[in-house]
Amino acid sequence: MAEAQGSAARLVEVALAEVGTIEGPKDNETKYGKFTKSNFQPWCGSFCMWVANKAGVKIPNTVYTPAGASAFKKAKSWFEGEDAKPQAGDIVYFDFPADGVDRISHVGIVIQDNGDGTVDTVEGNTAGNKKGDQRNGGECCRKTRAYKKKNGSKLRRSELVSIVGFGRPKFAAVAKTADEAKLGKPVAKKTASKSSGGKPSAVK
Repeated sequence: MAEAQGSAARLVEVALAEVGTIEGPKDNETKYGKFTKSNFQPWCGSFCMWVANKAGVKIPNTVYTPAGASAFKKAKSWFEGEDAKPQAGDIVYFDFPADGVDRISHVGIVIQDNGDGTVDTVEGNTAGNKKGDQRNGGECCRKTRAYKKKNGSKLRRSELVSIVGFGRPKFAAVAKTADEAKLGKPVAKKTASKSSGGKPSAVK
């Protein structure tokens, strides 16, 4: 059963389903770029826009990644630094050390916070290994990225800090129960009624 449209869980669900997608046949040719009318261009931002649209989540236009980050900052939905507390569904922005581009140049979606200064993400147009081009690698991949200098666990090596900050979308409210989600309104509660011989009756 799919997660509720407009929720962080749905955004994560849609993103994870795209892992393994490869661009082509031409360079930077994707359904994501076609959706944002920027096909044949670097498509990490287009990937996020496509996923958000399919999940029913509204995010700023982040085809040009610095503009997307600026929009989150303007909306006061931006978090950065050692004290950041990322959550699943956050839009995460990167500046990779020593890649020759001294600004935000890549974007992805947070899948989970690992509690050790790193997050797991799904990113479009990256590489499956550390030697590949991390911001123009041609693939949708699940990655582990750092936002704190002291990070990593006993099970994994420390990661270079590449995350600049996180933008948090405004997610739609999710119904508390499956019945409420189907009906679109609260379900009537049952209580005992003397007039009905002690049998439960609906209370509006």
